[in-house]
Amino acid sequence: MKEYPNVVVFKHPLIDHKITHLCDKNTSTKEFRETVSELAMLMGFEAFKDLKTKKVQIDGPISSFESTVVDENIAIVPILRAGLGMVDGLLSLFPNARVGHIGLYRNEETLEPVEYYCKLPKDCQEGQVIVVDPALATGGSASAAITLIKKRGFTRIKLLSLIAAPCGIEKVTTDHPDVKVYVAHVTEENLNEKGYMPKAFGDAGDRLFGTK
Repeated sequence: MKEYPNVVVFKHPLIDHKITHLCDKNTSTKEFRETVSELAMLMGFEAFKDLKTKKVQIDGPISSFESTVVDENIAIVPILRAGLGMVDGLLSLFPNARVGHIGLYRNEETLEPVEYYCKLPKDCQEGQVIVVDPALATGGSASAAITLIKKRGFTRIKLLSLIAAPCGIEKVTTDHPDVKVYVAHVTEENLNEKGYMPKAFGDAGDRLFGTK
C-alpha cells in the first residue's frame, strides 16, 4: 500500500482477529455488533492519545497529590447509519463526549453521497471531532462528511474506519490532507462494479441492524 503521512494502519493480532470475525458471513448480528464496538474501543486508545491534559489536585485515600485529567471537548460523529455501531466503543473510553450525527446515503447509480441530515454540537469547535464509519470504500461519504464538519467551524478532525479500500484512502487524504485517518485494515483490492470491497464485511449497516 502507498504510504500516507496522515494515515495510521493498525498492526495488532487482536485487531486482525476481530476483523476476520467481522468478514465471516456466518457471524451473527449480535456478534457483529459487539465486535464493531470492541474494535472502535481498541482504535480509540490510539486516536485519543494526543488529547490535551492539565494537572489537578486531588484527595486520595491516603494523601492529596497532583494528577492528570483531559482538558478538551470531544465530539464523536457517526455517519449514519453504520457509524452508529462504533459510538459506544468510543464512549466507553470518553463518556462525556458529545455525539453529533451526519446522514448520507450513496446513490447506487453514481456512487456519490447524498446528504439528508446533519446535527453537530454547537459549543465545542475548539475540541476534537472523531468521524466514524466502519467502511471506507469510495471515500465519498467520509470526505463529504468532513467537508460538512469543516463548514460548521471544526478544524481538529480525525476519521476512524474499520476497513478501507486504497481508493477510499486516496480520496479522503487528497480532499482533506489535514485530517488524520485511522484504519484497522486495508484491503488488497479496490472496489467491484457495485462499489463494494470484495474482501470485506459487506454492508455494515445491514449486518449491524439485521436488515438483510
